[in-house]
Amino acid sequence: MRLAGRLALITGASRGLGAAMAVAYAREGAHCVLVARTVGGLEAVDDKIKALGGTATLVPLDVSDGPGLDRLGAALHERFGRLDVLLGNAAILGTLSPVGHIDPKVFERVMAVNVTANWRLIRSMDPLLRAADAGRAIFVTSGISRRAVAYWSAYAASKAALDMMVGVWAAEVAHTPLRVNLYNPGPMPTGMRRDAFPGEDPATLPPPEAHAEALIRLSLPSCTMTGQWVAGDEALGQAKLGR
Repeated sequence: MRLAGRLALITGASRGLGAAMAVAYAREGAHCVLVARTVGGLEAVDDKIKALGGTATLVPLDVSDGPGLDRLGAALHERFGRLDVLLGNAAILGTLSPVGHIDPKVFERVMAVNVTANWRLIRSMDPLLRAADAGRAIFVTSGISRRAVAYWSAYAASKAALDMMVGVWAAEVAHTPLRVNLYNPGPMPTGMRRDAFPGEDPATLPPPEAHAEALIRLSLPSCTMTGQWVAGDEALGQAKLGR
């Protein structure tokens, strides 16, 4: 119960990595605030958490609703007065096509969900994370943010922007107890991965649950790392070695 008594907010919590981490955090004793658009998906995750004896608060919300995130921050302040862990996981792929062929609405939606929503999260949750004794913020990124690959412009640009924004925030809070990091899980058998690589065998990929230990360690009060871009494949290797 390494997160006993702690409060964790997870976006994109209805499926994939977000759902896996909601269960993992709850298993470690955290009360989870689960944010996603899909009510049914949130309820399914909540059922798993209840089966473990854990607790969760469900927040059906599109993360691109900036005022909604502000209201969530105010509600958390009123009820808890702090936030111990923030996992910014929600993201969308958009379409894979030549740069000049992307529909403007698709491009703007990718930026709204993958970049602007995380800025609004930071804006709303920064005071709550600072109010905690050891606030921890982790944002899910991608290896595509660090290399130019044809047809991936919208998603890659959004993740590159996220990397820089989170890195700047980490530098700004470096003198505080708050720790801020990026985590790249790499390929996982998720809906987004299936959309990008429809011919791939999902059984060949590590499941989202494989990243639980690495992300829990980044969420602990004992974590001293900050401003880092953590590669999931390296984290998985270290976990297997017991580090």
